[in-house]
Amino acid sequence: MTELSTKTMMLGVALVLLAGCEIGAKKATQTGYRGAGLNQIINPKLIAAASAIPEPPYPLPPDGGPTAGESYENVKVLAGLGRERFDHLMAEMTQWVAPPEQGCNYCHNPENMASDEKYTKIVARRMLQMTQAINGRWASHVKQTGVTCYTCHRGNAVPEYKWAIAEGTPEPGKVLGNRHGQNAPNPNVGYASLPYDPFAEYLGGRAQIRVASSSAFPNANHIVSIKAAEKSYGLMMHVSGALGVNCTYCHNSQSFRSWNLSSAQRGTAYYGIRMVRDINQTYITPLQPIFPANRKGPHGDPYKVNCTTCHQGINKPLGGVSMIDQAPILRGALIARAAPEGGPGAGVVVPAAFARPAAMTDAK
Repeated sequence: MTELSTKTMMLGVALVLLAGCEIGAKKATQTGYRGAGLNQIINPKLIAAASAIPEPPYPLPPDGGPTAGESYENVKVLAGLGRERFDHLMAEMTQWVAPPEQGCNYCHNPENMASDEKYTKIVARRMLQMTQAINGRWASHVKQTGVTCYTCHRGNAVPEYKWAIAEGTPEPGKVLGNRHGQNAPNPNVGYASLPYDPFAEYLGGRAQIRVASSSAFPNANHIVSIKAAEKSYGLMMHVSGALGVNCTYCHNSQSFRSWNLSSAQRGTAYYGIRMVRDINQTYITPLQPIFPANRKGPHGDPYKVNCTTCHQGINKPLGGVSMIDQAPILRGALIARAAPEGGPGAGVVVPAAFARPAAMTDAK
């Protein structure tokens, strides 16, 4: 073999090995004790691209004057909003959601704007209520930054990142011919050999993520199957990719289970998972009869949200920039907290545990 061919072969091997690498400068931030691997590495260019904010269609007008309900027919959600503020929000929603070639006609019949003949108008009403509920009820996750239609849609009629029950799992209890979503590389779980549909149970249902035991030995009070553990890890791979972070953003690798060693972000994620469940169960799934077939997955369920829908690869959607001041009606009224999953007692126990993290993992 000549020297030239050897160098060519080595160059080819190097290119193959580096094909999985992301070219460009990175930014590393230490988030814990040195030498413990508590670092987050990001690509600033990707962050900038995912944080782009559109200019408002025109300055926000003052509220007051005739209301939308007085000025227009069939206004059911925002009837009490001033007409000028209402018109401004409609212009924003057109910019945030509607295809440019359709504009207002995406939801409305231009010959009769009051008509409900288009399913998109019915869905839009419910999405307005959902956005207000997220901002009013789930401040434990969205804080005061809040969300708007743009947080998920980013100029698309349907959010780019969504999920439905995965194709190929029509009978979850079936053994023959059912791989349970494994050994089929999928970006939802970081192309790992993990069940690629962790969403149906954890973000569509209320399955608990309880894998690690408090004991090094078998415990009759903590029995988790390998299958359940793999689904839990599949969801965690999704969260990691959705936020553009590694496991130590929330967990301490000394003990992934331990709350008293975890960062504050784990508490935010705890509420975020429950917020996503509420969105899917309360606002999206009930719209199944309204959505046409092209807005549903292979099993007929509507496309739903997961962590990537809002975050899109960064730990704070849109880089943490709030757009709510341009659409203050979307903040909604402060309403009662969502009912705790563990019954009435959990409403006291869970916040108290976050105030004293060791309580989450104390031996009982």
